[in-house]
Amino acid sequence: MPIRLLPPDVVSQIAAGEVIERPASVVKELVENALDAGARQIRVRILQAGRRLIEVADDGCGIEAAELPLAVQRHATSKIGRAEDLYQLHTLGFRGEALASIAAVSHLTILSRPAHAPAGARLRAEGGKILAVEPSGAPPGTLVRVEHLFYNLPARLKFLKTDLTERRAMDLLISRYALAYPQVRFTFQEEEQVLLQTAGDGDRRAILAALYGVEVARPLIEIEAEEGGWRLSGFVSPPGLTRSNRREITFFVNGRWIQDASLGAALLQAYHTLLMVGRYPLAVLFLELPPQEVDVNVHPAKTEVRFRDADRVFRFVQRAVRRGLLAGASLPQLDAEMESLRPPAPAATSLEWGIAHSEVSPAPAETGPEAEAPLPGASAPVERSAAPQPSPTLPLLRLIGQVAQTYLVAEGPDGLYLIDQHAAHERVLFEKLLTQLREQRLVSQALLEPVLVTLPPHQARLLEAQLPSLERFGFEVAPFGPHTYQVRAIPALFSGADPGQALRALVEDFEEDESPLQQEQEARLAARVCKRLAIKAGQTLSPAEQRALLEDLERCESPRTCPHGRPTMIHLSVSLLERQFGRKGAR
Repeated sequence: MPIRLLPPDVVSQIAAGEVIERPASVVKELVENALDAGARQIRVRILQAGRRLIEVADDGCGIEAAELPLAVQRHATSKIGRAEDLYQLHTLGFRGEALASIAAVSHLTILSRPAHAPAGARLRAEGGKILAVEPSGAPPGTLVRVEHLFYNLPARLKFLKTDLTERRAMDLLISRYALAYPQVRFTFQEEEQVLLQTAGDGDRRAILAALYGVEVARPLIEIEAEEGGWRLSGFVSPPGLTRSNRREITFFVNGRWIQDASLGAALLQAYHTLLMVGRYPLAVLFLELPPQEVDVNVHPAKTEVRFRDADRVFRFVQRAVRRGLLAGASLPQLDAEMESLRPPAPAATSLEWGIAHSEVSPAPAETGPEAEAPLPGASAPVERSAAPQPSPTLPLLRLIGQVAQTYLVAEGPDGLYLIDQHAAHERVLFEKLLTQLREQRLVSQALLEPVLVTLPPHQARLLEAQLPSLERFGFEVAPFGPHTYQVRAIPALFSGADPGQALRALVEDFEEDESPLQQEQEARLAARVCKRLAIKAGQTLSPAEQRALLEDLERCESPRTCPHGRPTMIHLSVSLLERQFGRKGAR
């Protein structure tokens, strides 16, 4: 085939595809332009998840009327003028591609006026072609309207995700920039509903409280460190406040949101030995370096950077966060409300032996606080039946005790059984919940005092779409202000659980799989709920609670695995024990 030059419109669409991937990409580029223009107020409005309209208005320096046609041309920018400027960047934008790329795939309108100009000007473009530039009245600043995004790229439009997912991406983006620039007043609205509004008073912790709720923002540890002209600031969560994924870890470098694996690794290294496996901190950190120490000209979306001395950056972040964690941990951070979240003090271990479903005299009734707090979903104490009917898949077990506040030890006819209390309780709750659902006798228990839960906007939007599914499982959750929800009832099966923590944990799990819950199988949602509300490793159980859990596990149809397939127990046979002790020769 002969080599030929591509037409300008094809070149523009190819270039636009590198910069504008989805509606959130448009919002990012326009918000960064507004920040570079010195805006103190930025308002973002969308319709139909950005497909119909994205509108960004600011009170920045504005664009001269004569320069408006140039602003939508490729590689036209006011940020740099020579190659050396790429290593002395003090702005977020510099490529001169954003407005040109947006204009190539939408109907674009720009209305702008510098503060010194008596009147503004309006530019209209479609598919990269300028239709008109005309004088117009306008307040100081710039307003950009992007309509019918990807109207001329139906394939790209088809590959956009659901409206819920696209909205969440914009929620997350604006929340990040609101944290990075607390001195700027951000307003984000869909149609006429305001989804996020910040005061612009520079108080970053107040923004965190608005996004995550006071109960999450209060214990966050502030990080402040300087070293050789480098500075790290922001907030990290104490070791007791964690998430199930890395989505709440945010890094900004010189005011630019980036994704960098080495920075995430440095943060996690600072938490070494402080976090459970599979748990991650909540962190919002801002790294400031001399511009020549970081190369931002790596990716068209400007979300990746390269550091001149990556090892030094790693060490600096790791040390600063570690020092902050150790200093923060030494301060009395707990108030009366949070004191209840402490794990219970280890109880005196009883050496009572009980045989599940066997003919023995009932054990003496437990007294004291241990007996007053049964496990969520545990069966009521009953006298042992003289006619045992154990599950055929599990032998008769005799409880010995609890090890490391995580495992139950029991003796069977053919050796020892080590039982994971979390996995076992998960299986028990799962089968009880499914049985109640099938028999249509699932009961909700109203809370004496409804619990308020504040979520970041992107999580709140996700939860709102899942409320019907949660209601089917016995949760009663109602909106109660901007991205705040009131938990009014939970399934009676989980009456001992913390409703607020349970709801937060469920939302984290929803984020792991963005497929709508309405399309999930009933068992999958039940497994997800039970995983979050089952007792945890490290929780001390009284002898009565240990026996109740063991008996409930024996009644299960599939007692040897949790609903996710993880084993609930490990069997150490008598023959294995004899070999280990040298009673039989090694085989």
